[in-house]
Amino acid sequence: MNLTRLPPLNALRAFAAFHQAGSMAAAGTLLNVSHAAISQQIKALESHLGLPLLDRRPRKPVLTDAGFQLAITLERSLGEIAQMTDALTGAEAERPVQISTTPAFASGWLMPRLADFRQKHPEVSLMIDPTAEVKPLRPGGIDVALRYGVGNWPGLEASLLVESPIVVVAAPELVPKDGPLTPAELARLPWLQELGTHESSDWLRQQGVEEPPASGMTSLPGNLVMEEARAGRGAAVLARAFVEADIAAGRLRVLFQDDRKKGYYIVTRPGVQRPAMRAFTKWLIGQR
Repeated sequence: MNLTRLPPLNALRAFAAFHQAGSMAAAGTLLNVSHAAISQQIKALESHLGLPLLDRRPRKPVLTDAGFQLAITLERSLGEIAQMTDALTGAEAERPVQISTTPAFASGWLMPRLADFRQKHPEVSLMIDPTAEVKPLRPGGIDVALRYGVGNWPGLEASLLVESPIVVVAAPELVPKDGPLTPAELARLPWLQELGTHESSDWLRQQGVEEPPASGMTSLPGNLVMEEARAGRGAAVLARAFVEADIAAGRLRVLFQDDRKKGYYIVTRPGVQRPAMRAFTKWLIGQR
């Protein structure tokens, strides 16, 4: 590696701060310098590279394609440096492992198993953030995300944890008819969906139901969606893994199943994991 070809590190740091913070002023606050100093450093970086990193025509500057590529590389590289220095100095030893997942997965899969992790690793603190929002994985922030999909998240590493098709379910008393339901029959049902998502709305549109359901669409946390579905107060789109016992017991009826290969994945940043995070991800893999 020819170190003399690298751009000034302060300029790279300022550009990475802009990408992380989203504005010159916020980046300046992050690095404890003025927003003008951030702007000057980024201009110096553009001059060094001979290409624009920001499009300054909008009221709020945005990254160009080249700027985005550099920002992603810096985020990964500087994040690995931060992780390694923290690991070497022990600075992150006491920081809890931060986990992002949906409320449904947290209550339906993760929480019932955590007693086993606590017994095996009482020294590791965990911080679980149950939200439908897809949160970024950044140094000092979210360490592990448990996400539903096909395992393709660019720039991140993903390992399948639970394979589970998506099903549309309802209590038998809500849908007594056997066989598939027509779009008109679907439109008459009350519907439930996880707060912050559009899973039920999107699925209904795919079935030809363009108007809102006649009996309404209720959005609520994932664990409550399952409770309300069991109680017969609405149909819902859920991962089958969460309601397998209810289906087997006859408490819920499957109206539709998507058999495409999908599931919940352990998603992490590339690079060295600190001991607490490594212990948690290893435990997760053991739960498959």
